[in-house]
Amino acid sequence: MSPPAASPRKAPPAEAGTGNAVAPKSQPQKALDKLGLRRDIDLALHLPLRYEDETSITRLADARDGDMVQIEAQVTHSEIAFRPRRQLRVTVDDGSDTCVLRFINFYPAHQKTLSVGARVRVRGEIRGGFVSREMVHPSFRAAGGELATALTPVYPTVAGLPQAYLRKAVLGGLARADLAETLPAEFLSKNLPQPLSSLREALQFLHHPTPDVMLATLEDRSHPAWQRLKAEELLAQQLSQLQARRVRAAMRAPPLRSPIHGPQCTLQEQLLERLPFRLTAAQQRVGTEIAADLTRNVPMHRLLQGDVGSGKTVVAALAAARCMDAGWQCALMAPTEILAEQHFRKLIGWLEPLGIQTAWLTGSQKAKERREALAMIESGAAGLVVGTHAVIQDKVVFKNLALAIIDEQHRFGVAQRLALRSKMTEGGEEPHLLMMTATPIPRTLAMSYYADLDVSTIDELPPGRTPIVTKVVSEARRDEVVERIRSQLAEGRQVYWVCPLIEESESVDLINATQTHEALSAALPGTPVGLLHSRMPPAEKKAVMALFTSGQLGVLVSTTVIEVGVDVPNASLMVIEHAERFGLSQLHQLRGRVGRGAAASACVLLYSTGEAPRLGETARARLKAMVETQDGFEIARRDLEIRGPGEFLGARQSGAPLLRFADLVTDTELLAWARALAPVMLDKYPELAHRHILRWLGGKAEFLKA
Repeated sequence: MSPPAASPRKAPPAEAGTGNAVAPKSQPQKALDKLGLRRDIDLALHLPLRYEDETSITRLADARDGDMVQIEAQVTHSEIAFRPRRQLRVTVDDGSDTCVLRFINFYPAHQKTLSVGARVRVRGEIRGGFVSREMVHPSFRAAGGELATALTPVYPTVAGLPQAYLRKAVLGGLARADLAETLPAEFLSKNLPQPLSSLREALQFLHHPTPDVMLATLEDRSHPAWQRLKAEELLAQQLSQLQARRVRAAMRAPPLRSPIHGPQCTLQEQLLERLPFRLTAAQQRVGTEIAADLTRNVPMHRLLQGDVGSGKTVVAALAAARCMDAGWQCALMAPTEILAEQHFRKLIGWLEPLGIQTAWLTGSQKAKERREALAMIESGAAGLVVGTHAVIQDKVVFKNLALAIIDEQHRFGVAQRLALRSKMTEGGEEPHLLMMTATPIPRTLAMSYYADLDVSTIDELPPGRTPIVTKVVSEARRDEVVERIRSQLAEGRQVYWVCPLIEESESVDLINATQTHEALSAALPGTPVGLLHSRMPPAEKKAVMALFTSGQLGVLVSTTVIEVGVDVPNASLMVIEHAERFGLSQLHQLRGRVGRGAAASACVLLYSTGEAPRLGETARARLKAMVETQDGFEIARRDLEIRGPGEFLGARQSGAPLLRFADLVTDTELLAWARALAPVMLDKYPELAHRHILRWLGGKAEFLKA
């Protein structure tokens, strides 16, 4: 074990008149900053990854293979060996048996402490070696001194921050932090675990648990001390979400009511008459929910969720029509140019015949086009603006924006969503905000991270969508997949082939899109094979996509650029290469690119185990889920179990951090407790609520407004 580091010291104050506001930071201080450990409470809430038991000494004769033990023994032999590679080999004897300590990386200080005759205290995992038992890279120090009375914490750390330094820093933070109770006494009696009655007791226990504790209860976080922390964290999150919702309820937005046209229909009614299909019951229901929000003078803050192909765009078009009919402008922002252009074409086809002018804004358009679009937006000639993140740039000035629609909202950062809302130019009013996602949000996630949003769900697909057969196929059967492509092409169908990388990576052995394109072009002579990836110039991407959409390309080899929104009804086969590398919701999104026409469609998940004998457990669970269900909501539920909430939150997490301690799958009772008590606490104990949010979230609660 390395010797204890000096206590972390605060930087000395700058001398008056020197102009130096802050003294230079040491390497460990910079590392603490990198971990976000800036306040005493941050240090107190930085909990161990695991624990080491240094409270007792085990005789070597009593230790079994695989045991993690602490021994006290004398060094009887020490040498630097060169086979199979340079290493330090030290033999120790505790009087009951001997053991070899083996170090691949070592320093002169190691050799000094482990010199022959020295008595040392060593902790590591006992393994059966070729000749004798051994420990590889154990921790060690000179013997002597009292044994620890509590388990030794091992903390998450970064380079430049030794455990000894971090332990002292955490201990200091724990001693200095204001851990005064913020939960009212009446809350503590409502289903909250009682054995540890205060946050301070819970934290002190988790940083230094007693040796008699069942380690399993610490590892699975079921111990009452963990329950107390998780309850407090969930309450802070619910308080901040509810506070954000109440702040928004106090804001004002323009009520979007259609003018009375006499015998003439409203714009929405005209649009519905022109559509070549009837809305599903689910589309009608969510359309009514959105329309009700838009007539109010409080800003709408609604998430429209629906599975792949459920028809969210037409619902957005009806909301836009209501906005423009009331005399205001609407903006729709999508994360990629391909998706934005697809929305643009659909909306033009629906709205232009009704006399609506639409402006198109992306970062790649020519200067003249851009100037014309900006002029249309500023004058109000363009009732609808569609584009990528270019919509939120400083030069874009709206005449009277009242509705902002953000597609695939999790792909945008908090700052980008706030920037679009700030485009409202009327006196002090906010635009209505409609966010859309094709990644359905599981109920527990909607209750926690999206508690500040109203959620509308399109839970049925339009008629005519064909079921997609999903097959999991080994890379070894690649030739059979190519044969399947030939048969689809012979029937006049089109095929997607998705690759996870654009170019070779030394660290990840994947076949890239360029090589796959070349291989398929050679294997399918006479068939035009297209290539699409994110590094291509926008004009080239657009041209390739147009060729595929028009049916001039039989096969499109692509990276995940085509993950969302691309709609080619004639495409009937999707091959996803290295499917084991993709997240579950991403696989589901990609699969949704086929099955959009009348032809039977299939999705082939081509996997590779590399040098491993079989796929890892997580990858197997993802591929199994894909075969078993096409229901996006069931996919979302399983994805939450497998991966946690990150996949669903996307860029939202840059403002609202993922839960550090609570688990949305297992802690549903604690979440229900927090949801029930948050409004009571805000109403009856506003000062305690403020302190509680500040303790757990710091300034990050501000981002929840996005």
